[in-house]
Amino acid sequence: MPPAKENTNRTFMANLVAGGSAGLAESCICHPLDTIKTRMQLQRNRGASIGPFGTAKKIIQIEGVMALYKGLTAVVSGIVPKMAIRFSSFEAFKSAMASADGTVSRSRVFLAGTLAGVTEAVLVVTPMEVVKIRLQAQRHSLADPHDAPRYRGSIHAAAMIIKEEGLSALYKGVIPTVLRQATNQAVNFTAYREIKETWLRYSPEKKELESWQHLLVGGVSGAMGPLANSPIDVIKTRLQKQRTIPGETPKYNGVSGTIQTMLKEEGIRSFYKGLTPRLMRIVPGQAITFAVYERVSTFLAVNNLLQKQPKEVLPELSRRAKEQGATATTEAAPAASTGA
Repeated sequence: MPPAKENTNRTFMANLVAGGSAGLAESCICHPLDTIKTRMQLQRNRGASIGPFGTAKKIIQIEGVMALYKGLTAVVSGIVPKMAIRFSSFEAFKSAMASADGTVSRSRVFLAGTLAGVTEAVLVVTPMEVVKIRLQAQRHSLADPHDAPRYRGSIHAAAMIIKEEGLSALYKGVIPTVLRQATNQAVNFTAYREIKETWLRYSPEKKELESWQHLLVGGVSGAMGPLANSPIDVIKTRLQKQRTIPGETPKYNGVSGTIQTMLKEEGIRSFYKGLTPRLMRIVPGQAITFAVYERVSTFLAVNNLLQKQPKEVLPELSRRAKEQGATATTEAAPAASTGA
């Protein structure tokens, strides 16, 4: 099947708005699953894990149900620009790689997804996740006013990290984060487009999928990245969670040092800790993200909001503007004569 022709009418701002809207919806719905995933990844026991449901139950019993939303402010303040940057940069890279007839091959979609993942990792994801993980790792009861946490919120956490550890601490784990996001988005966008185009090919009466179909396709494509890069995500979490204390050697020293320490102390299975809740978090998250992105994009297109004017329309608009200007000048001349 030849590559599909891309929609070139959407502006950068339209992709930015649609991506930001998708990120807001996804984060508010799925954040508890991310907290569970982070706690499981930080467990250091060699024995059997208590699982995602056991972890959730333990968090609620000890810290209260709202503890599942720790770090949500950091996520919302980061995920809206993250998703905005992800989709807008992906569309920008894809448009730049499009052929003369507007089509983009599968390999170029994969490359555009890779570059979008690198862009979001450097600009937003790494500092956002350092703050989020520090907040999620705190084991204090939100029901006990006397159990004061070290970090009181996203802004306070970021300020404390910078004050005590330096600005560079917000970029701990940047290499595994870049690797994770690059592989995630390369696989995610490629799989989404391929599955979507296949579905449309077998439904020739449709020009676009329905919302429930976008949910399903987004969920399936979203599962592929985590299955491929779970070890990278666990290494990233361990690096970002630890504090930098002057004069002390960190337990996890870089990517290779983290790998050696985890293999020695916990074994190979430790690299797949939190995979189940990560899938539980990402699959519905990507389903919601793509469904909302497609819905908002369609709304903007139908209402001609933030869309590019087709090239053939521009000369016509210019001609009309000149005619209106000439008419206004002609009408103004007699009025001026009368006034004189």
